[in-house]
Amino acid sequence: MTHTRDASHTTSALIDTLSQDLRPVALLAHPIWRAFGWVLVALGFASAMVWAIGLRPDLSDQLRDPRFMLEQGAALATGFCAAVAALALTIPASPLWLRILPLLPGAAWISALGVGCLRDWVNAGPAGLALSPDMACFFYIALIGSLPALVMALMLRRGAVLYPNWSLAAGGLAAAAIGNFALRLFHMQDAALMVLVWQMGSVLLLAALSGALGHWVLRRSALDPALS
Repeated sequence: MTHTRDASHTTSALIDTLSQDLRPVALLAHPIWRAFGWVLVALGFASAMVWAIGLRPDLSDQLRDPRFMLEQGAALATGFCAAVAALALTIPASPLWLRILPLLPGAAWISALGVGCLRDWVNAGPAGLALSPDMACFFYIALIGSLPALVMALMLRRGAVLYPNWSLAAGGLAAAAIGNFALRLFHMQDAALMVLVWQMGSVLLLAALSGALGHWVLRRSALDPALS
């Protein structure tokens, strides 16, 4: 009996010792609410960049164009939904629908640009599908998406690093989509094929590059206390 009592006392003392310096775990907010906060930061930075560069002179006309508004709305929705998906991927057992959320607005975005290509071809023939280099798209999308991407990486590091490549790819997609949304407010390039190739292409390329770095960025930060 004494031996049992001593063992129980030792176990209790061990538990007390192990739990002495533990800090309570703060639960993360729902990915949708966290994504709202991220979008506010991203749009704030994008607005500052657009203001610094200057609005396109025909913006008032573009805002009355249903095609322009549809493409912009789809880009913004893709950015938000990709942010939700990225954050959901760091939560164990998060619902599948949260993880694939950007597929719907992304498909709508690509479809709108595809319909625009068809309309340009009908209206102007082969000239409507002319393609010329426009590397400024990649530069500006990457520039405007840089701070949102950094903020997203920091937010992802607070969760569980379960799918580092997919998480950072979705985060990169979110940041690049916001960058593209802002780009079209000052960059006068509205030919659907040009937008599809150079702008959508830049968005997808940046998302792929982010995904390729996901394991290095998120896994390293999770394992290195100095980076956390």
